[in-house]
Amino acid sequence: MGRRSEPGGGSTAHGEGDGGAGADDGARRDREVCGGRYTREGYALPPPVYGPAAYRDRSWAPELRAAACGTATVLAIMLTVDLAAHTLDPLRAACWTAIAVVLFAALFPVRVTAGADWLAVRGLLCEHRVRTDLLVLVHRSDGMAPRLVLRDVTGSRVELDPKTLTGNPVLWHLLDTGARLSRERGLLRSGGEVLRALGERIDGDGARRVFEASGLR
Repeated sequence: MGRRSEPGGGSTAHGEGDGGAGADDGARRDREVCGGRYTREGYALPPPVYGPAAYRDRSWAPELRAAACGTATVLAIMLTVDLAAHTLDPLRAACWTAIAVVLFAALFPVRVTAGADWLAVRGLLCEHRVRTDLLVLVHRSDGMAPRLVLRDVTGSRVELDPKTLTGNPVLWHLLDTGARLSRERGLLRSGGEVLRALGERIDGDGARRVFEASGLR
């Protein structure tokens, strides 16, 4: 009986050894390429979901129209001055048009879009995205053009104007929800005070608008 139990015990020990090896293999797989991108700190990075659930900056369209109208006005003025002076020719018209295109590119507003666990900032030529539930850094740079900088665990980075969040409470809510997950996972260790201050400002602005709408001061 004792000899029969020994093989069984050996088999159990062997099974435990295989289980440990399987766990090690699973841990290694967690750190391997996931969805075509390397993971860090053992986190699998599923791609964010895009589609109808996305929320866009509601001030982007008016800003785009203002940039287009401003550029068109400048171009019209330059062409009118040349036309009045009888100096307008195809070369000068092409030159003024090129200047107008450069001006429009400089005035083109970035478009901020967010969804569950992701945020994207799209300029005229390219788009940058971050996973808000995997943020590792939030930094605010003040100056003539304040910027909020976000970076996630994959190294992706975006910059946006804080006013975009204060003017779009839904965008702020989506970012704040993802940032809370990052803090719970122990990833976001720098920038929590920046988000806290921004949240207090947004809450204060919202309360003030409610008071003004209700006639209270």
